Amino acid sequence: MIDQPKILKIDEVRDENPTVKTFVFKGFELGAMPGQFVNLWIPRVDEKPFSVAYCDKDEFWLTVAAVGPFSKKLHEFKEGDKVGIRGPYGKGYTIPEGKKIALLAGGYGAAPLYFVAHEAASRGCEVEFIVGARNKDLLLYLDRIEVASGMNLHVATDDGSVGREGYNTAILEELVGGVDMVMTCGPEVMMKAAMGICEKAGIQIEVSIERYMKCGSGVCGNCCVDGLGVPVCKSGPVFPGDMARKIEGLGEWHRDNVGLKVLW
Repeated sequence: MIDQPKILKIDEVRDENPTVKTFVFKGFELGAMPGQFVNLWIPRVDEKPFSVAYCDKDEFWLTVAAVGPFSKKLHEFKEGDKVGIRGPYGKGYTIPEGKKIALLAGGYGAAPLYFVAHEAASRGCEVEFIVGARNKDLLLYLDRIEVASGMNLHVATDDGSVGREGYNTAILEELVGGVDMVMTCGPEVMMKAAMGICEKAGIQIEVSIERYMKCGSGVCGNCCVDGLGVPVCKSGPVFPGDMARKIEGLGEWHRDNVGLKVLW
């Protein structure tokens, strides 16, 4: 783990869709596990946490949507530009051996779940990869999932522009009885619905919770969740379903950088 920002060169920038880019860092062994995150620092701008979309001994990827001032600034960076990276932090997903698992991804959640799928497939798992978004232009990683061995792709879009029309949780309801566990990442309202589906079916689920994380080591307490009182950056960001169900306001509200409640 790197606790002080290490300056790394961006080796490749991939345009994923109109609002999302993947930044590839090569020649550095980060040592991240699926579900963990790093803090990315732009000098004189800020530092923000991002989930790791892929990692091996030779490279790692960060897939970033341009949604705020920091991420929009990062989207201006080109190959050869440098940023600071520290981490990896947090608890990741529990990757089983030789099981059948379902991954439920909403929007940007497809990127970190691709890392999960890649690792699970390498351990002999059969992966039902369910991807959803509002429309076809917002879907991520479909080309990589389609050509990967051990992964069965299922797609849903709210407007029906690709795949099934409607929510991706409808696909999960159909598949959940035939899998050993479920892992999910995306909007909390989607993950909360998935938790209900899995609870009814008696299937284990793990969810990735997003909160306003600053330090990454549980010291500042800014990302502590109501109901549990634990920091997401250290006790999570991946939580087992029975623990996530105790988080107050899940799928309804979260707290901003000064602790005020904000509706999702």
